[in-house]
Amino acid sequence: MTIKELKEMINLMQEHGLTELEIEKNGFKIRLKKGSSGAIVKEEIPVQMQAVSMERAQPSAVPVKEVDDESITIVRSPMVGTFYAAPAPDAEPYAVKGKDIQVGEVLCIIEAMKLMNEIKSEVKGKIVEILVENGQAVEFDQALFKIQKIKA
Repeated sequence: MTIKELKEMINLMQEHGLTELEIEKNGFKIRLKKGSSGAIVKEEIPVQMQAVSMERAQPSAVPVKEVDDESITIVRSPMVGTFYAAPAPDAEPYAVKGKDIQVGEVLCIIEAMKLMNEIKSEVKGKIVEILVENGQAVEFDQALFKIQKIKA
């Protein structure tokens, strides 16, 4: 993929008002996506790595484990990566202490192999504690949040 081809793809996105463009060529898959700031971010993934990446990037469910108090749920990381509290550096964080959340609501993003993976809540409740810092490397099964469950 040449710089000229990349510039052409960016121009194509801007001309047609696209927010995301994905192309596979010569064994590489390239995805261009506009961030919330309007900047275009390039992700390049070798095709042979793609199947492994996607398998990790889209876990069937975020591991959730109970603590001694049955009303508290611990949300754990489904993968190794970098924890991001917000979709962009200048954006509001998805989750803050004391915030009420719904099932399926995004709590954070974990970047793994240049893929941004949204981590969503499996329970309805209130965030009691955020256990990691923005930009921190996290391990598989590391505790990220404590959520006080609310009965539906």
